[in-house]
Amino acid sequence: MNNRKKPISEKKDADLLIDRAIQGDLEAFSFLYKENVQKIYNYIFYRIGNVYDAEDLTARVFQRALKHIPNYKKKGVPFSAWLYRIAHNLVANWHRDNSRKKEVPINENIRRFYSGEQPEPALLQTQEMEELLVVIRNISSDRQLLIVLKYVEKLTNAEIARIMGRSEGAVKSLYHRTLLELKRKLTQD
Repeated sequence: MNNRKKPISEKKDADLLIDRAIQGDLEAFSFLYKENVQKIYNYIFYRIGNVYDAEDLTARVFQRALKHIPNYKKKGVPFSAWLYRIAHNLVANWHRDNSRKKEVPINENIRRFYSGEQPEPALLQTQEMEELLVVIRNISSDRQLLIVLKYVEKLTNAEIARIMGRSEGAVKSLYHRTLLELKRKLTQD
């Protein structure tokens, strides 16, 4: 019997990749990493608003996932749902440990103003975006996840429902309530 592993192609079934990763196949885990790293980074960045900490926490998510993949149990939801749960826990710890005022590195502000836009409109857009992100960071974590999955990852309600472990109807309802809450908070002065 030949024990050589067949090479993985990017079109392989996700379940096969997960099974192989659970068995310690680092190549399979690297494909799972490539499929999910940008999604997880986006989620973390929109939750904390700092590029450097988002990069660090994203790396920690995948370190933990690699360490604990032998314990991973398939529950009929996408593998990314497990990664989002790890990310959620790390972000919660980060917020607890960094409950001080958010610091924005100067190079992030410089990058915003050298994007080719006129300074005044760019400043107004930046202020509006920061205001929106502050409001989003102050809603519940499940609503934050919904916003990231809907507007950053551009997933359908059905895809979001699978990741969040809810029905599509529950996601639609949560989405509606979330938009109402955001509107209410943004119009309060």
